[in-house]
Amino acid sequence: MNQPKDFYRSRLDAATGEVAGLTARFAKIGLARLTMFLLAVALGVVVVAQRGGVALYGIGATGVSFVALLIWHERVARAKDRTVRSAQYYARGAARLEDRWLEGGDDGARFLDPNHLYAADLEIFGRGSLYHLVASTRTETGAATLASWLAGPAPVNVIAQRQAAIRELAGLPDLRHDLAVVPAGSGAALDSATLRRWFLDPAIGFPGWASSVTLVLGALNVGLTGVALAGWMPGWSVVPGYLVGWLVVLRLQSRAQQVLARVDRPARELQVVASLLSRVDREQFTGPLLQSLADRWRATGASPVAEIGYLSRLVDVVDARRNQLFMPISGLLLLGTQLAIRIDRWRTRVGPTAVDWLAAVGELEALVSLATHAFEHPDDCYPQLTPAGSGLVAGDLGHVLLPTLRTVRNDLSLGGAVRLVMVSGSNMSGKSTLLKATGINLVLAFAGAPVRARTFATEPFAVGASLVLRDSLLEGRSRFFAEILRLRDIVAMANEGRPALFLLDELLSGTNSHDRAIGARGVLMGLLDRGAVGVVTTHDLALTALADELGARGANWHLEDTLVGGQLRFDYRLKPGVVRRSNALELMKAVGLDVPIER
Repeated sequence: MNQPKDFYRSRLDAATGEVAGLTARFAKIGLARLTMFLLAVALGVVVVAQRGGVALYGIGATGVSFVALLIWHERVARAKDRTVRSAQYYARGAARLEDRWLEGGDDGARFLDPNHLYAADLEIFGRGSLYHLVASTRTETGAATLASWLAGPAPVNVIAQRQAAIRELAGLPDLRHDLAVVPAGSGAALDSATLRRWFLDPAIGFPGWASSVTLVLGALNVGLTGVALAGWMPGWSVVPGYLVGWLVVLRLQSRAQQVLARVDRPARELQVVASLLSRVDREQFTGPLLQSLADRWRATGASPVAEIGYLSRLVDVVDARRNQLFMPISGLLLLGTQLAIRIDRWRTRVGPTAVDWLAAVGELEALVSLATHAFEHPDDCYPQLTPAGSGLVAGDLGHVLLPTLRTVRNDLSLGGAVRLVMVSGSNMSGKSTLLKATGINLVLAFAGAPVRARTFATEPFAVGASLVLRDSLLEGRSRFFAEILRLRDIVAMANEGRPALFLLDELLSGTNSHDRAIGARGVLMGLLDRGAVGVVTTHDLALTALADELGARGANWHLEDTLVGGQLRFDYRLKPGVVRRSNALELMKAVGLDVPIER
């Protein structure tokens, strides 16, 4: 862990120093620009007073100097902005390694589906989630791709390809840095589904004559206006051209407005894509997955960077039309209509190909996010995917979201002979954390990423969890009803025929002990009969009898606490057997409730 931490710290120190130097240079150039401007004004006064003279040459020299300083100033500003983003990138990396990553970053809360079989229970999306920890995407397409990988397992062959790609990208820190500091598009990013629809929707469609007629009319209007202003022809002679142009614009107005109203946000998002692709094109990959991603935008015949650059220039002119000085010229040229025609044709011509560009960029960004996580945790292992029926075997399994130095690790074996692991324990002993550690590492494993364990071998499970369900006043349902709905969905998952793994915390705790015993037994036996395996935590010692009744198919483990000097202590270590004591009364007394404690 010290190696990536030292890397981030050294790079952060260098970037911070560079920002300071560029800030000072920016201020000096700004002062020089102001000096040149004031000198030009002073020389202008002299020229006016003397009606010419040597000062006129001075104005020319200061003007040239001012323009040169202006260009230099802009370059330094861009360099400073990029270096600031670089410092922020390294600072966030250091913060993750020092467990200070909750503030800032993308928490992915928009991807959370409360009905998902494990996303909310295992803290996959939202503040302090797995997505929040690992995401470093720059486009919304990349963010959506990463979210989809964490929301569902990939095929085994795809997982193997992703592991190889993540290993390669983890060893390319400069590439990962350069992709992370690409400027984001202005405003809120367009979600990937809407962007895809924008590409693939049918063309608005303009008449075949529209492009040439608007071009000729625009040129004619500007030319005639110039001639009239020069006094070479009467002013009224431009009116027929203006009138025809106005009629053409009116005829095409609704179509042009549809095109121009929808183009701004896609174009801004595509500018980020172009910047990413421009950097990636300089890299030579060795792994098959990364090579195939690069081929998807290199083999189309059209350069994504050039095509997106053309669209960006069109959109820049669309924005320039709002400038008060340029607006009259824009009107004479019928520029809005001309631009709408060209943008609509661009979308029709490039759209289907661009969809594949976006998908490839999204996959690359998701891989880079997971590779950054892999780089930051070199002791995490890449999981081994094993055949169906082999189960899950993990050594030194820890929770990814807990601080590394405070994480207590446990061995876990599930599947094969053992189909059900029952974990009993007192309050706060770590039962729920064990379930979450198991689930979140499976999510990482099936996305292709390394996991928080010394060894980790698993068959390709479908995962279902019931840990943090709550009452819903708006939907008028209790926690118990929410839980049985989730259990229904987990049973349906097990019925699909693929290996299934369930993680259940305090099963059916929302009902009386009699119904709980009967209901829990029925649910668990039904899942086992369908070939599923799982881990269940419970306070109810009566439920642990089920694991004993299963013989070799069941195992009882427990987490316990000890009372030392009136204080509860937890070691969070899994031990064989059933826990035989509870700490509920001690906890109640510890918070000031007056309850008797009998021994």
